[in-house]
Amino acid sequence: QVQLVETGGGLVQAGGSLRLSCAASRNIFSINSMGWYRQAPGKQRELVAVDNIGGSTDYVDSVKGRFTISRDSAKNMLYLQMNSLKPGDTAVYYCNAVDRYFSSWGQGTQVTVSS
Repeated sequence: QVQLVETGGGLVQAGGSLRLSCAASRNIFSINSMGWYRQAPGKQRELVAVDNIGGSTDYVDSVKGRFTISRDSAKNMLYLQMNSLKPGDTAVYYCNAVDRYFSSWGQGTQVTVSS
């Protein structure tokens, strides 16, 4: 298991940027997959971006070209750089780690984008 704590959310105007951080309680170098999910009010939680062991990444279509996920194993950190934010990006963002025997979630951080 791994404990995850997200920070970096907040209120930003449309077109602005935020960087979310996810601090892990242990080394994340060997974790198969780490990702960011989001859940807007009244909607299901959706995968935003994923970083897979070996370096491959994937993004939901709505954020491609605007968001960048990165993993810093030396610091046990996962990041999500969010640029050109839109009101539709407003949601609670969750960090997730998946490995062979567990799936761990953080408590979430609120991102609000005003028009």
